[in-house]
Amino acid sequence: MAAAGGGGPSVRNGEGGGGEGCGTVYLFDRRGKDSELSERVLQVGERCDYAGFRASVCQTLGISPEEKFVITTTTRKEITCDNFDETVKDGVTLYLLQSVSQLLLTATKERIEFLPHYDTLVKSGMYEYYASEGQNPLPFALAELIDNSLSATSRNTGIRRIQIKLHFDETQGKPAVAVIDNGRGMTSKQLNNWAVYRLSKFTRQGDFESDHSGYVRPVPVPRSLNSDISYFGVGGKQAVFFVGQSARMISKPADSQDVHELVLSKEDFEKKEKNKESIYSGYIRNRKPSDSVHITNDDERFLHYLISEEKEKDSFTAVVITGVQSEHIQYLKNYFHLWTRQLAHIYHYYIHGPKGNEKHTSKEVGAFNNIDIEISMFEKGKAPKIVNLREVQDDMQTLYINTATDSFEFKAHVEGDGVVEGIIRYHPFLYDRETYPDDPCFPSKLKDEDDDDDCFIFEKAARGKRPIFECFWNGRLIPYTTVEDFDWCTPPKKRGLAPIECYNRISGALFTNDRFQVSTNKLTFMDLELKLKDKNTLFTRILNGQEQRMKIDREFTLWLKDCHEKYDKQIKFTLFKGIITRSDLPSKKQGPWATYSAIEWDGKVYKAGQLVKTVKTLPLFYGSIEKFFLYGDHDGEVYATGGEVQIAMEPRALYDETKIVPIAKLDRTVAEKAVKKYVEDEMARLPDRLSVTWPEGDELQPNEIRPAGTPIGALRIEILNKKGEAMQKLPGTSHGGSKKLLVELKVILHSLNGNKEIISHISQHGGKWPYWFKKMENIQKLGNYTLKLQVVLNESNADTYAGRPLPSKAIKFSVIEGKPEKFSFGLLDPPFRVGVPFNIPLVIQDEFGHTSPLINDIQPVLEASGLSLQYEEITKGPNCIIRGVTAKGSVNSCQGKNFNLKVSLPDLKEESQILKIRLLPGLPHRLKVKPDSEILVIENGTAFPFQVEVLDESGNITAQPKLIVQCKFLGAPNLPLYTVDCSSTGTSILSGSAIQVQNIKKDQMLKAKIEIPSCKDVAPVEKTIKLLPSSHVARLQIFSVDGQKAIQIKHQDEVNWIAGDVMHNLIFQMYDEGEREIHVTSALAEKIKVNWTPEINKEHLLQGLLPDVQVPTSVKDMRYCQVSFQDDHVSLESAFTVRPLPDEPKHLKCELKGGKTVQMDQELQGEIVVIVTDQYGNQIQAFSPSSLSALGIAGNGLDSSQLKTTFQESTQSISVRGIKFIPGPPGNKDLCFTWREFSDFIRVQLVSGPPAKLILIDWPELKESIPVINGKELQKPLIVQLCDQWDNPAPVPHIKINIIKPNNLRLTPSNQQHKTDERGRANLGVFSVYAPRGEHTVQVKAIYNKNTIAGPIIKLMILPDPEKPIRLNVKYDKDASFLAGGLFTDFMITVISEDGSIIKNINPARISMKLWNLSSSGNRPPGNAEIFSCNKIKDNDKEEGCFYFRDKAIPNKVGLYYIQFGFMMDKTHILHSEQIIVDVQPNQPVKLVPKSQPATPAVSNVHSVANRTLVKDLHLIITDEFNNQTGIDLVGTIIATIKGSNEEDNDTPLFIGKVKTLEFPFVKGSAEITSLVLAENSPGKDSTEYFIIFEPKLPALSKTLESYILPFMFSNDVKKQQQMLAFAKQKDELSQSVEMYRSVFETSKQLIDEIKCQVEGAKLKEAQIRNELKTHNIDIPAVQQMPHIEALLKRKILEQEELKKKPRRSCTLPNYTKSSGNVLGKIAHLAQIEDDRAAMVISWHLASDMDCVVTLTTEAARRIYDETQGRQQVLPLDSIYKKTLPDWKRPLPHYRNGKLYFIPIGDPVFARDLLTFPDNIEHCETVFGMLLGDTIILDNLDAANQYRKEVVKITHCPTLLTRDGDRIRSNGKFGGLQNKAPPMDKLRGMVFGAPVPKQCLVLGEQIDLLQQYRNALDKLNSLTKDLNGQLEYLQSPEMKKKKQELDEREKNLKIIEQKLGMTPTRKCNDSLRHPTKVEMTNCPIPPKRMRREATRQNRTINKTNV
Repeated sequence: MAAAGGGGPSVRNGEGGGGEGCGTVYLFDRRGKDSELSERVLQVGERCDYAGFRASVCQTLGISPEEKFVITTTTRKEITCDNFDETVKDGVTLYLLQSVSQLLLTATKERIEFLPHYDTLVKSGMYEYYASEGQNPLPFALAELIDNSLSATSRNTGIRRIQIKLHFDETQGKPAVAVIDNGRGMTSKQLNNWAVYRLSKFTRQGDFESDHSGYVRPVPVPRSLNSDISYFGVGGKQAVFFVGQSARMISKPADSQDVHELVLSKEDFEKKEKNKESIYSGYIRNRKPSDSVHITNDDERFLHYLISEEKEKDSFTAVVITGVQSEHIQYLKNYFHLWTRQLAHIYHYYIHGPKGNEKHTSKEVGAFNNIDIEISMFEKGKAPKIVNLREVQDDMQTLYINTATDSFEFKAHVEGDGVVEGIIRYHPFLYDRETYPDDPCFPSKLKDEDDDDDCFIFEKAARGKRPIFECFWNGRLIPYTTVEDFDWCTPPKKRGLAPIECYNRISGALFTNDRFQVSTNKLTFMDLELKLKDKNTLFTRILNGQEQRMKIDREFTLWLKDCHEKYDKQIKFTLFKGIITRSDLPSKKQGPWATYSAIEWDGKVYKAGQLVKTVKTLPLFYGSIEKFFLYGDHDGEVYATGGEVQIAMEPRALYDETKIVPIAKLDRTVAEKAVKKYVEDEMARLPDRLSVTWPEGDELQPNEIRPAGTPIGALRIEILNKKGEAMQKLPGTSHGGSKKLLVELKVILHSLNGNKEIISHISQHGGKWPYWFKKMENIQKLGNYTLKLQVVLNESNADTYAGRPLPSKAIKFSVIEGKPEKFSFGLLDPPFRVGVPFNIPLVIQDEFGHTSPLINDIQPVLEASGLSLQYEEITKGPNCIIRGVTAKGSVNSCQGKNFNLKVSLPDLKEESQILKIRLLPGLPHRLKVKPDSEILVIENGTAFPFQVEVLDESGNITAQPKLIVQCKFLGAPNLPLYTVDCSSTGTSILSGSAIQVQNIKKDQMLKAKIEIPSCKDVAPVEKTIKLLPSSHVARLQIFSVDGQKAIQIKHQDEVNWIAGDVMHNLIFQMYDEGEREIHVTSALAEKIKVNWTPEINKEHLLQGLLPDVQVPTSVKDMRYCQVSFQDDHVSLESAFTVRPLPDEPKHLKCELKGGKTVQMDQELQGEIVVIVTDQYGNQIQAFSPSSLSALGIAGNGLDSSQLKTTFQESTQSISVRGIKFIPGPPGNKDLCFTWREFSDFIRVQLVSGPPAKLILIDWPELKESIPVINGKELQKPLIVQLCDQWDNPAPVPHIKINIIKPNNLRLTPSNQQHKTDERGRANLGVFSVYAPRGEHTVQVKAIYNKNTIAGPIIKLMILPDPEKPIRLNVKYDKDASFLAGGLFTDFMITVISEDGSIIKNINPARISMKLWNLSSSGNRPPGNAEIFSCNKIKDNDKEEGCFYFRDKAIPNKVGLYYIQFGFMMDKTHILHSEQIIVDVQPNQPVKLVPKSQPATPAVSNVHSVANRTLVKDLHLIITDEFNNQTGIDLVGTIIATIKGSNEEDNDTPLFIGKVKTLEFPFVKGSAEITSLVLAENSPGKDSTEYFIIFEPKLPALSKTLESYILPFMFSNDVKKQQQMLAFAKQKDELSQSVEMYRSVFETSKQLIDEIKCQVEGAKLKEAQIRNELKTHNIDIPAVQQMPHIEALLKRKILEQEELKKKPRRSCTLPNYTKSSGNVLGKIAHLAQIEDDRAAMVISWHLASDMDCVVTLTTEAARRIYDETQGRQQVLPLDSIYKKTLPDWKRPLPHYRNGKLYFIPIGDPVFARDLLTFPDNIEHCETVFGMLLGDTIILDNLDAANQYRKEVVKITHCPTLLTRDGDRIRSNGKFGGLQNKAPPMDKLRGMVFGAPVPKQCLVLGEQIDLLQQYRNALDKLNSLTKDLNGQLEYLQSPEMKKKKQELDEREKNLKIIEQKLGMTPTRKCNDSLRHPTKVEMTNCPIPPKRMRREATRQNRTINKTNV
């Protein structure tokens, strides 16, 4: 028989039972008290009727057939003929009664079966029940039982009473929980239904009698409080067995006399399993009320009292749970208040009604608050605890309601019938706190995970991290689902109407109906938030109970602002200080912060400096207030809901830090004395002083004086606090770790230059040693010292803490010198001179070189070679001096001589030293002067030199500073003073300026006295001077000779002379000092200069003649003339000025004053002044008033009517005004002025008049529309010219030019300011036009002097752009299915242009395809979206312009994916297609796997079931090769078999029931194995590994799926099992870790292989392109490749640009605008010809066709015809008969059958072969094949005639053209103008253009190859770098460490497997596993899919912390 249903196993070789066609009925006779107690079993035949059944009953019970009785069901339904067939079924229990309403005199047992419904399988994986989310789930289990009671009492008209009784009184039995309600009760059938797992109210059909038959959804009520919350047939069973081990269901329906009782217990299930009975079957006891005779167990004594209460109840249901788990008992006892509060929260609105527990509303019982839920707990020796949930006042909803001051109600409508009512409540800030209630299950004051214990505490928002909305389903709380917020109630990014903190003061609740799915345990919603946040969800506000459609976000913001202003009670901030920025906060919160010095809070004032203490901080802070912070840009006093306070921690000596905490954390109850006492206590813990001892002697006494080198002994230090306690670290603060103390020793030398540290050591205190410093022996320097001991901090070496110095100790001492042992010379005072005494300082020193005093009498000894030395005395003391040392002797020169002076001091250890000195000559003693004679003769005006020497007392020439020798001359005034400096040499020449005595006429005697002023003791030397008169030039005179008369021209005279004339006959004379005339010699003539000419005739000068003087031509110029003489003795000059006088009248001169331009039809602005001049232009006073009539004025176009002439007497000139010209062409105008015989011309410029018109420059006629493609540029730039009214260009600059256009037309560039230039012209540039198709007008206007000048109107015909892409067209098989890991269907992409045609000639690299997962980033492609490029075109892809994406890999994971195609229009713009959503389905089933991998079981064959359980709750599914679950539609079985690692091992364990195999149902893609247990005493080898083989048997599949193999360890001993279990757990963890490590290394290896392959490919590509470059004679060096390539590219591009810039022939005929892709253009633009002569003649030959527009279709040709009103000739290609077109491969006609028929001359060639086509080659060949046919071109006419003559002999001769321009028609006619081409310039630009030079194309190929090579080289370098990086990473310490960890784990895994005796992980038995083999080639390239998978795995693994 079947052992289990649902997930339980069934025995395959079990026996069946029962016969066919008959049923069993169980009958209880309860007619009287003496009736039989036991049941009778009747067999009912298949064709039995009521009469036969009644007769059988009478026969069985021995009843007379005439006796009256009734047969009923257990529900008291009488059996009749009508209902017999449908009522009496197999296994039914029936009563035999006297009447239907008879009481049961004794109880009965009714057989039932409660096989789980199939929904167990379908919905079992929806949620794991009681996922606690950090809370104890016990209250939610009790809530499931209350749900059933609420549903049961939903039809009660009065009070709905639900009781929960906790019996924990041991005197009344074991602990039990009873849930009792006064609902409608259950019949036995309904009780049977309750026992069936997963039988929801909607699936109770057929054999199940539904207690919800004819279910009707409740009508809508407020908050959906319809009590319709007992739904799924799951919660009750799960709840009772979660609470305890057994459940007793007792129920009585309202219309029944019987009480039905059912017991379900875990013990009973296990017993039935052991006895191989049907587990899910049992009995319902039907009895009378209050009958408890069946309760015989003392553990259930409390049931007697509970059953005795049944008499008073019309209907009821009681659920009694026994075997309550001990942890539940403790929780129910210890947390009674907590879980009752939670229940009150869950059923808040059922208890209090739709508005909730409002304090100020009446509590009258009504339709929505008639529920009493009472909880009572009975404990031994204690009074019962009884709580009515209505009385609970601290559940969260009550707190939310009663702390709120206002509410905002709304309603949300989602798709379908889903309705959500919502309410938001506002909890204001009151004085010192937020009133938002705290939730013990979700405390808002929890510290952030990243908060440090020691950092400041930032005030959390009122709500904290809690979501806004709690969610209620049919009025009942769904505890684990909350909604964070909605878009309209989320805090705005920018500051809105209400402060940000107000958004955190709202709470809310959402009330849904049953249209939203919840989990079966009613803990979570399935889809609520998703539906609510759908874009189609509509939110409305509820005002006064009415829905109002309005903007919900604005309404909410206004409501929130109103709440803030009305209800928030705040803190007053006073004493404003300023605005700061706080760098200690994150950047977004750094400012602005307003700072204040005081606040008023709750009636108290807190000011800066006040001592405070904090609360609710960890730790508590003591300190003084520094300032208050308030976020925001405030000014002055302000109120706020809170802020922050900065506290300086006290005592500062200990803490030295500040804390910033919320103001609310200040302790307002603490007294300031308490804070002060705390500070004092803390201060006593600080270090206070140092204790120093000298363990090894050599103690240093304070202020001790000691000789140099004396050691200082070792020191031992202790740090003491004020209490005298030794300490090694700072006392630990209450909010931070203690800091270690060190002792620093410093020996400081005090000197005049400052203090210097000579010794510095730091000692730390160890566990076994104190602070200790070693002996110091290196103190040798003299001076005052301080030995300083200082306590410092360990980390920073700071000697202060919190501004207070740490303890220190200083010992001052001095070091002095030792006894004298040596000496050295001190600082001497050079120079040393002969005979001058000097001192020798001696420094007496001790052994360390310190100066030491000399005490003994010592006589020094002085010795030097060549000198006599003497000294006076020697002084004693530390610094001895040998005084008065005198040296005498010869030193030879002023620089002196070097001597070695030996000084000896007897009695010293080192007694002598050598002193090197330099002895200089002595002081000046006498003067020696040369020449020696006493009387010296000199001439006046000359100088006399003296030789002087200064000598010392020894006759040495001596020198000294400031040794000046001077000579004074006496006997005449103003004589010079001679001086010479002998400071350096002691000798020199004494001389000076010349001796000059004025007006000397005869000899004169003078005296000279030579002396040294600075040396008074040196005697002076005197000499006598005889002075003679000078014979040099002394005076110069100039004369002008007029005939025989010479007139003297004195110095600075002014001479008048005729302008332009020459002054002749100028002479000069010179005299000496004795007035004697001096004859001019050649030497003297050289020294005479004049300033009016550079060249002087020397011969004339010798004769006394001066050069002629040219008089200036202008009377305004005066000439200054100067004659000078200069020699060594004198400088003389004589000067005069020449003034020019006017000459005779010679010219008439006109001068224009003012501008020379005159505007058309305007007078000249300035005047013309007329004067008379001489020949040099000097004005002559010749005019008078009468001269006006004689002045004549004439000019071309001159208007004489306005002329005005005026005589200007002041200037002797005539002024002419009123010059005006008759309008005409602008230009220069000449005016002729005449007077007497004189005349003059003046030129003025006639310019155009003021602007009056605007014209276009170089623009075609504007009568017709100008065709332009939308988005393209106009053919020419738009240039406008200002003109006057006579059409003359008006050169007026800076005139604004505007373009007037319709709004739907856009020009680019736009918004540019255009102004005219200096020519009055404005270049508006070449515009691109964007407008709808059709004709548009554009007009240019200018504004001049506030008047508008209208320009011409331009008509534009806008045509669609055939080359502008506007959309992508995607074609694919929309019915195709997409299987994971497969290939996508083919996608065909076309780019559609503006005119709807397909754009061709597109680079396929610009088309791409993106693929990404729908769930990853929505409809936006993420950065890591997979990108595909299009495939190469196949031969059968004939449609041009189509791009194909073939064989693209489908992702391996199922789900929705986006596909989007893109066309890269340029570097920044991409044209996207519409997004395609594809649903990737699972692939073919491959294997059976567990949903979650179970741990390796370790079992034994002992009695305990737990020790024999192999698996529990194993969920097996079928997946494809990519681990996607599949096979949902498959049905079959899973066969479990146990096998050993050895196939021959027959002693394998058996399953329970002693069977080898078990079968499990496989339904809808999964099989659920609730438990798999070994048989007790099962065979098997101890400590052996076995395998459970789960083999799927699925008839619908043709292939066999891979089985799932689960290894387990088997043992015969429990202890060994526990050890094996621990080993197995370790083995699982190690296996998982090893697998992850191996995955990392395998992924890295695959990645390296792929990069290596790419590197090889890149090298191949690089070599290929390099070889191609070699064919172009381009070699790339092996080194410095990139710089070489860049330079080469730059040079090639410059060469190409230069070639392109060179002028070449071009066609100037305007091309037709290509309005669509069907227009090719004009014939003149379709081809190019390189040869100029051929281009000329072919262009002329096709002259009539050059302007013809070629189209692909007749429709396009017709459109052009219509647009141009028939003026444009067109040629559609689809109208050409192509069979008559020439073959372009045909040979010339002089070839016959491939052989040359004759030898032609003139280089014949087909004309068509000379054409090159830039685009559309195939179409162009058709056009020119039709136009030219077989036309041949030759050199000249003779060659052509000769050629034709020969050709006609064999075939028809086509038209012949010559390069000279002749034509021979195909009929032979030639000659005449019609057969002679004109010159090129006569073709008016209708000529074929020349192609780009071939060298330019060659350069283009080379540039392209170089760019390819650069890219290939870049790619190769990048890949090589990546490869090296990966290889380095593989050898990195991190990867080596991972490899080491992998080896270690593999080793440990191997050891554990050996201990377990298991098969190694990597060596599974081939008989058990058959892995799919993947064939791999030798190529290192992984298959494409494997590489993609490796990349994905690498992304995942890199994120995993292995």
